[in-house]
Amino acid sequence: MRRMILIGASCATGLLGGCVNVTAPDKPIEINLNINITQQVVYKLDGQAKALIDENPGIF
Repeated sequence: MRRMILIGASCATGLLGGCVNVTAPDKPIEINLNINITQQVVYKLDGQAKALIDENPGIF
C-alpha cells in the first residue's frame, strides 16, 4: 500500500510540475538616464575674517 502511495505521489508531482519558458524580448532593453548634477558653493565671510585673510595671505 505504501509503495502505491509513493508511486501515485511521484506521478502527481510529475503532472503538476509546470514548465517555465524564458524568452528574450524582441526589442533591446533601453535604460534612459537623464541626470543633471549641479553643484553650487556659496560662502559668506565676516568682515573681520576677510580683513584677517587679507593681512595674512599665507594663513591657509
